[in-house]
Amino acid sequence: MKDAFGTPQSLLVLGGTSEIALATARRFMARRARTVWLAGRPGPGLDAAAAGLREEAAAHGAEVSVHAVPFDALAPETHEEALGKVFAEGDIDLVLLAFGVLGDQRHDEHHPLSAVRVAQTNYTGAVSAGLVCAEALRTQGHGSLVVLSSVAAERARRANFLYGSSKAGLDAFAQGLGEALHGSGVHVLVVRPGFVHTRMTAGLRPAPFATTPSAVAEAIAHGVRRRARTVWVPGALGPVMTALRHLPRPLFRRLPG
Repeated sequence: MKDAFGTPQSLLVLGGTSEIALATARRFMARRARTVWLAGRPGPGLDAAAAGLREEAAAHGAEVSVHAVPFDALAPETHEEALGKVFAEGDIDLVLLAFGVLGDQRHDEHHPLSAVRVAQTNYTGAVSAGLVCAEALRTQGHGSLVVLSSVAAERARRANFLYGSSKAGLDAFAQGLGEALHGSGVHVLVVRPGFVHTRMTAGLRPAPFATTPSAVAEAIAHGVRRRARTVWVPGALGPVMTALRHLPRPLFRRLPG
């Protein structure tokens, strides 16, 4: 259960090797979260992420249980069983849905199977996992589901319409899920970061308003605390994207890719 200040005590992170996810876990651990489940594909990366969180907790004298959980976004037939085992261990205060792939737009639009893999990871895999977690949260009667969307979901751009369309679907799904869960005690937060400096974006030219995993983590913590429905990271992107969404197409096409 959340503590007296509304801070989550138990986290389930889907996308356990994501830099944003790990920064968010650290943020909540610093605020007295005591159980963290990192769900991702089994392997050295997931094990190292869990070990790193344990070491950081120990260095700060905190007693935090960190568990690595096998999870594959591309195997939705396994989601109910894999995630059900986590919820069977006790209530989860916060689920962070943070897995996703950027893909390679130039390559993928000429290779449909590669494009489909992006869509299956970012959208259909997230729909499956999101519904499983939503039902578990509804059953326990409380908790937050945080869904990592993107500013790319706001309007399709030539440079990344495959990734953007997958995030647009996820964004709409999460908003609708929030409405479906209204009155159940479960809170859904949609997070729309801009360009984030991570391994996934390494080598790409940073877009305006570029941010960091720690800044996204702080925005998530603030959004959960005030039970917001949507947060932009940084906040200035909200009005900027509203303007871009209504920009005439001839002008929109002239924007840098």
